[in-house]
This record gives sequence, C-alpha cells and structure tokens, in this order.
Amino acid sequence: MNHQIALLGSGFIGRFYAASLLHFRGKDQITMVYSRHEETAQKLAQEFSIPHWTNDLTKAIQDPSIDTVIIGLPNYLHKKAALLAAQAGKAVLCTKPLATSAPEALEMLEAVEKAGVFHGYLEDLVYTPKTLKALDSVKRSALGKILWVRSRETHAGPHSDWFWTKQFSGGGAMMDMGCHCIEIARNFIGKACRPIEVTCWADTQVHPIETEDHSVGLVRYDSGAIGQFEASWAFHGGMDLRDEIVGTEGTIWLNHWLRTGFEMFTNVGSSGYVAEKAEGDTGWLFPVGDESGALGYVEMFLDMFNSMDAEKPPLETFYDGYIVNAIIDACYQAAETKKWQPVELATWRGECTTPTEIPLKEFDNQHFLIKEERMPDGRLKIILKDKTTGEISQLVKEQSY
Repeated sequence: MNHQIALLGSGFIGRFYAASLLHFRGKDQITMVYSRHEETAQKLAQEFSIPHWTNDLTKAIQDPSIDTVIIGLPNYLHKKAALLAAQAGKAVLCTKPLATSAPEALEMLEAVEKAGVFHGYLEDLVYTPKTLKALDSVKRSALGKILWVRSRETHAGPHSDWFWTKQFSGGGAMMDMGCHCIEIARNFIGKACRPIEVTCWADTQVHPIETEDHSVGLVRYDSGAIGQFEASWAFHGGMDLRDEIVGTEGTIWLNHWLRTGFEMFTNVGSSGYVAEKAEGDTGWLFPVGDESGALGYVEMFLDMFNSMDAEKPPLETFYDGYIVNAIIDACYQAAETKKWQPVELATWRGECTTPTEIPLKEFDNQHFLIKEERMPDGRLKIILKDKTTGEISQLVKEQSY
C-alpha cells in the first residue's frame, strides 16, 4: 500500500524523519508538512520536494488525501495532534516522549484505540541495528535471565528553547532522554514484566532552568530485574549513547555514538556539521556515516509501515509510550520525596513469565556452586555453599600438567 503522509514538525526531528522516510520503502510519500511557522514549513517542503505545506494544524491532519500523520512536534502539542488524528480516522505515529505526563498519554492511548486507528510510538533507539541484533540474542536466551539493564544518554543539552521550559516539555533531561533509556531497558527485560517501583535522583547542576539537567534512576520489575538510566544535559564531548545488558549467562555492551569505529583528528577543523550534538570541529572527532541508520529511524519506519500494511501492532505502540510516561511520573515523585515510589498504572496488559528466582547450580550432592575462577598461579579456586548448613567454603585444585 502507498501511504500519503502529513509530517507535523519541520525542526530537527522533522528533518531526520523526512530524510529517513525518503529512503526506507520507496513507495510512500510525504505530501504535507506542517509547522507553526509557515516559512520553515515551506523551506522543508522545498528541500524534500513535498508538494504542500501549511501552518494550520487542523488543515494538515484533515486533508482528505492524507492517511497517516507523523507527529514531530514539541511535547506539549502531542496530545492535541494525536486527538485530531484519531478524530479524523488517520493512522498516527508520535515521537518520544508520547506526552508530558501519564494521564495525558493515557488520554491519547484511549483516543486512538476508541477510533480504531493504527498507532505507533516512534522510539527510534529501540530500533538501532545493534539493539535489534542484541534483542534477538536475548530472546534466544543467550544471556540467560536478564538481571540488570543500564542505559545512558548524555550530551550538553538540546537544540531548541522549548526543551528547557517545563511548561512546554513536561520535564528536563529525564523527560527528554530518560524516556529512551527506560524503553530500551523494558525491551531487554521483557515488556510483559511489570514495572513495580522506582527511585531517582534528579537535579539542576549547571543550567539556570526550572527542570533537571541530570538524572539517575532505578526501575524495579516484577521479574526481579533492575533497569538503570542516566540522562544528562551537562555532559561534554558529544552525545554518549550506551547500553549494558547483564544476564545470568552473559553480558552485552552497546556503544551507539562515540568510539564506534569512525575517528578523525584535525587541527584545522572540518568546516561543517560533524554529528548530532558534536561540540566542535577540531581535535578528535567522531563522525557518523549514516545517522538515520545508526539512530534506528530507518528500521523504525520500516516496522511502522510494514505493520500498518499487515494490520498488526508495531514493536512500539502508544501503550508503550504510556508505560514510559507512567514510569517517568513516578521517577519525578521519587526525586522529590527521596523515597522509592510505586509506578501507578491505570491499565496493565502484560503477564511476566520470567521466573523471579534463579535456579542454583549444583556442584555435588552436598554443595551449591557459587563461583569458580582460575588464579594467576594456575590453581582453580571453587567457592561453594553447603546445602544443609549454608556455610560458605572454598575448594582449591592445583593445576595439573
């Protein structure tokens, strides 16, 4: 099926979306671009050969030739655009975070489900090629039971004024980038596992703003796993995107942006754009060959439109966006109270099948095996626990030649 798309937003994310959409399936078309400022809408339309542009949001969404609406607007406009799209019976895809709060996200979810329209949550960092490959390994039990997922996104701050104003953004670095990290962890831990409670530290360390520019949080799931996130607008050196996944049988480390194989040193500068959130163009630089691909935009839109054609849910839906907003709401409460806070969910659709307890490894009839390690002198040291008394002991085997 060929889809006719209205792209809402002509800023940084709108440009990424337009570039990605033009290269992913080759049979869909952006025929309308909306911006709050007509001149920026016109500029993007001309750059990407989009036939129509407007600064009238309702007109863009209700255009009878449009079947799909993509929301790339500031956070506070997501709900209005999504409700208009649902009322118009249009498929709707929304950038992250879904909304500025869980109640707002729930209203959006209920609207699209009541209207029966296709809906997708554009969480691109779940779709990076590295992440998809790692998720496949986890699903094949290569890491055993997932115990802990750490996800980090940090840089020196966003590019537009509205991000820095709570009225428009809903929050600071945690809302902007913690939403990425939380959803990455959910995917590795298992979306059927319910987030139970959170603890969080969030504060403004550098910038004179109302919201936080740094946050660190823990999310506990009913499987026993922990999701850990770190989001900062106070990190210098470019954009740092890293994930660590730890299981009972293995570990995965992912580095999506820095130190990924393309490094360049220059005394005179590159005289242009290097990569997203790069802070200079001299010295050691870390350019990215294909930003849309590396950040997951291409695979994300492939999943969205292929799922739309197949009449099945995509990997990320408005429901996922709602769960993320609910976790973030709890994190802001935890940061304020400095206590663990429950994650309040008005609707929960998962059933975790991951065992909460890890089976103990047998060493012999009397002992469980805790650990074994080869020492520098060649001896094998084995740490044991007595099944009856609980006593911890060690057995040392000399190296045999």
